[in-house]
Amino acid sequence: MSRKRALISDAFNLKKRRNGTEQFGATAAEDGPADIKSSLEYLMTLFPRKLFNDALPQIVLKHQLYSIHSDKTLVDKEVNKMRERGDLLMFQLGFDAEAFGLVFTSDYKAKVLVGEEGKTTRATVERFLEKVVSACTDLSFTKDKMLKEFLFTDSEITQLVKSGVLTVRDAGSWWLSIPNSGKFTKYFIKGRKAVLSMVKKSKYGEVLKAEIEERRTNSQVKFHMKYHIHDIVGAELVESIPTTSGTLLRSVDS
Repeated sequence: MSRKRALISDAFNLKKRRNGTEQFGATAAEDGPADIKSSLEYLMTLFPRKLFNDALPQIVLKHQLYSIHSDKTLVDKEVNKMRERGDLLMFQLGFDAEAFGLVFTSDYKAKVLVGEEGKTTRATVERFLEKVVSACTDLSFTKDKMLKEFLFTDSEITQLVKSGVLTVRDAGSWWLSIPNSGKFTKYFIKGRKAVLSMVKKSKYGEVLKAEIEERRTNSQVKFHMKYHIHDIVGAELVESIPTTSGTLLRSVDS
């Protein structure tokens, strides 16, 4: 009897996916804390680790979650809860004021420490990870805060910038940053432009999501196609329209 119920449940879930109730097949239909975390974990799996020789933590953009969960307020609330618990870090990625990168804290620390092996900056970076990253949710830090609250010297701040965990924001302040993430940003922007162009050049400026997912990527698109689709849908650079043939992506006139 239990096997019969399981088969019925599987059939129901398959029907839900086919009907588009589970957007992109990533999470359950109901928005909720567990679903948002599982959505984040799913998006992380699309990150091209091999492209960066596994030297970068898996990066997801916060707005990619909006492509799965329509309630942006709930997404922001749950992301903030994970940040406050110390499970998640958020970064201002620099190429867009509204583009925030999300990285699991444990992954970030592990990759940073591997990159610091054998370097003279390691001790300072370890203290930064313990005193600042583990205890503070700020996206940027002023010189006054670094000197007086976290007790780093000027020369130590210079070491943190050199190691890539801080990057200059303006005179006297720094963004929390991901070391060696410049290549990620470069590839990401190129890929976004290329995928948007694919949608725009399609007949009537629209294409089925399933169709574009199956396209072979070119030299401009180095990431998984789904990674870019979650980006352009979540950032509202294309419209996502449910149809009887599946989700349709339509170019948005700029």
